[in-house]
Amino acid sequence: MSLLWFLIIGLLAGWLAGKLMGGGGFGLLGDLVIGVVGAELGGFVFGLLGLSAYGLIGSLIVATIGAMLLLYIIRLVKKA
Repeated sequence: MSLLWFLIIGLLAGWLAGKLMGGGGFGLLGDLVIGVVGAELGGFVFGLLGLSAYGLIGSLIVATIGAMLLLYIIRLVKKA
């Protein structure tokens, strides 16, 4: 069951990050990948800062921030 929640949070985080960063979205699979990788990145960055988030809303916030960071990095690399 936790894998299902992880995928749902990843999908929502990828979609939210796409909307907040001014993109049109990447489709269902693209949003899922961006959200899942962003969740891992967000958890890593929050861990480095000594922060943690608990619960569904906390996980969604961390995953969304991580996905936004990932999108920012992708856009920097695409410009170069």
